[in-house]
Amino acid sequence: MTRYEMPQTKLSQDPHKLRETREKNLETAIGREVREVRHARGMTVADLAEATGLSVGMLSKIENGVTSPSLTTLQALSGALSVPVTAFFRRFEERREAVHVKAGEALEIERAGTRAGHQYNLLGHLGANNSGVVVEPYLITLSEESDVFPTFQHDGVELLYILEGEVGYRHGDQSFHLRPGDSLFFDADAPHGPDELIRLPIRYLSVISYPQGGS
Repeated sequence: MTRYEMPQTKLSQDPHKLRETREKNLETAIGREVREVRHARGMTVADLAEATGLSVGMLSKIENGVTSPSLTTLQALSGALSVPVTAFFRRFEERREAVHVKAGEALEIERAGTRAGHQYNLLGHLGANNSGVVVEPYLITLSEESDVFPTFQHDGVELLYILEGEVGYRHGDQSFHLRPGDSLFFDADAPHGPDELIRLPIRYLSVISYPQGGS
């Protein structure tokens, strides 16, 4: 068995960074959207002023969120930029979904390993989202009725975190002895799964992630 040493590299993503995707201020949200659509169309402020009949100064105020444009102004911008009026409110109105599953209420589902006596409880699911990926979090339980099943293969990557018991878990040509607190993160395209049930019951979290449109 090969022990993998975590590389001492700095994470590229700052988890404390505040996102500006959803604006709390309506004027700011509209202004930011107008500017981004204008840039996407390759138009200067002067070009947009000519197309709408608005002054360059007024457009600057709108894009900077200084003034609240009237419906007539929004209609003029809509026509000049070839987008529906509702597009200007996207940043203000868009929602971010969250799923709360109470203890004991996770949905039990069937997956490939169910026939081997593996119990799968889905801990949450989001449909299409802006991240571009699908994430499936499961709580998996192996009991006396469970069999080994080291031949799972699917798209994406998978993270295991052991909560209870001990299991020999195979990935490709390696087998890992996993105990509570251990984790295993791997490319899920290689054959993988429990190949030795060392101490029952075994409970672990499995988090699978793959691109939207994948399987």
